[in-house]
Amino acid sequence: MMEYIGATGVEVTFEGVPINDSIDFHFILSFAIDADSSGNYQNGKFSPYWVETLSPESVAAIKSRHPKVKALASLSGWSLGQKVLYWYNPQDPEAWISNAFSSLKSIATTYHLDGIDIDYENFPKHNSSSFAYCMGQLITLLKNQSVISVATIAPFYTTVPPYIDLFSKYGAVIDYVNYQFYTDKVKNPGGYLKAFALRAKQFDREKVLPSYEVNGRGIQGDGFFEALRLLEDNGFDVNGVMIFSADASMSNGYYYEKKSQAFLLNSTRV
Repeated sequence: MMEYIGATGVEVTFEGVPINDSIDFHFILSFAIDADSSGNYQNGKFSPYWVETLSPESVAAIKSRHPKVKALASLSGWSLGQKVLYWYNPQDPEAWISNAFSSLKSIATTYHLDGIDIDYENFPKHNSSSFAYCMGQLITLLKNQSVISVATIAPFYTTVPPYIDLFSKYGAVIDYVNYQFYTDKVKNPGGYLKAFALRAKQFDREKVLPSYEVNGRGIQGDGFFEALRLLEDNGFDVNGVMIFSADASMSNGYYYEKKSQAFLLNSTRV
């Protein structure tokens, strides 16, 4: 299970989220951003901007109670307040990587993190060539220095090209692809199957996770679980589920988290 948490300003906590201890459960804290509070870029110096209820103490506590829980920091996201965030090509990529490594190491130590999730969502129109190099080298360095043990990426339909570039060069150090299928806006299981088959070819069918946006875009309700069954019927291993987000799920008693974990436990392919 992958669950984004803390991105919307709602005072969400880990305690309410149902966790089956037979499942590897990854909380993705949203977001760590290399910008100051006004949105001015800081050349790779990341700071945490998730809600204060997701404190270092609360991360340590949920991991202590549930041994299979891991915590990741998602990098960037769409915006910081009203400021839309972009990948900017740093003038000195090596300096950006060094700053990113140092700042994320500090955040990982403080918040007891196990990994990072790459979620840059806006790119320069003509050139994002440094993205794959900077992100790939950053993940590699963080893993080689044992700062993190897991790394994920979160492309969606308009950001596929730079993420394919990243994955093609550094796929060996990327553990999962949290593709945002809800941005494809397919409304039925058959459409979801076609979308999944496409992204499985572009990335790696064993690493791509089906995803769901609570009260959001794309397929909704139990149609999502019909889509998961259809994926299995067509030979795809459902190796996990990504949900965005725990913030929205509080209002429905975490229905989709419960049902997703039950599906994974009952799947003949897991």
